[in-house]
Amino acid sequence: MDIAVMGAGGVGGYFGGLLARAGNNVTFIARGAHLAAMRSNGLRVISSNDGEFVVPGQATDKPAEVGHQELVLFTVKMYHNEDAITAIAPMVGPDTIVLTLQNGIDNGERLAEVYGPDRVMIGSAYLEGRIAEPGIVTQGGPGAASFGERTTGITERGKRLLDVFQTAGWRVELLENMTGMLWKKFAYLSGSAGVCAASGCAYGELRSVPETRSAIQEAIAEALAVGEAAGAPLEPDSLEWSMNALDNFPATGMASLAKDFAEGQPVELEGLTGTVIRMGRQHGVPTPINNALYAVLKPRANRIESGQSAN
Repeated sequence: MDIAVMGAGGVGGYFGGLLARAGNNVTFIARGAHLAAMRSNGLRVISSNDGEFVVPGQATDKPAEVGHQELVLFTVKMYHNEDAITAIAPMVGPDTIVLTLQNGIDNGERLAEVYGPDRVMIGSAYLEGRIAEPGIVTQGGPGAASFGERTTGITERGKRLLDVFQTAGWRVELLENMTGMLWKKFAYLSGSAGVCAASGCAYGELRSVPETRSAIQEAIAEALAVGEAAGAPLEPDSLEWSMNALDNFPATGMASLAKDFAEGQPVELEGLTGTVIRMGRQHGVPTPINNALYAVLKPRANRIESGQSAN
């Protein structure tokens, strides 16, 4: 397949690297030192699941040079959406599939507004992924993904992508109700990552303290209540699934949101906790735990945005 990866960080670098290793024609859209290192030495993937491997550095910061692709993996951080959604336009042809594997809940809608609902599929990634240094990405945690259509059902194009992904070694599911799964992931991530970032503690510690565990569960429940009020096709086991995900996450692991705060990197606070609060107000759903998390984290996010130290 001709595949472009928009955002060659932890998620795009890992899953795109597997696709390139399997022989697909993969082009990574990157910038700066990461792009330069990939062009010189290829992209090195250090994976807890798949070991260490290097794929050719077919990379550019100019999507117009790439041309129409069969698949665009859209894996940028949510705070880059506005620019990145516009930037992929030269790569999107009449039959291109744009698959978002981002955090958050409304990325598919934003892409569909620009490129039409028929071109967009949605998905989720479950991993600890980072750019360790320019040209090198790491994968920890489950290293899995799920994807599907924005509406309920399994399609032939979904089956084709599933075959491509599985052949490349992805640990992946094609789901009939991907929107329901996306709400599970969003509720779990917004709640657990918000508490992780606010506390600065690893998941093993968070889930073992009864008061903290309860706060995470309540934050997740608030997000799910927002989804229900918004008319999302929630699955009955959403809260149970989320708490199981919390218990199965590596004990020493931390959410990317917490790591970004600690490193003074831009954060996805608005796309996670901020979105729960915004949609809660829109649909008349109280979100007191998420409100408190946002209030604690917002000053640090503002400091990072203004270029000051977050510590």
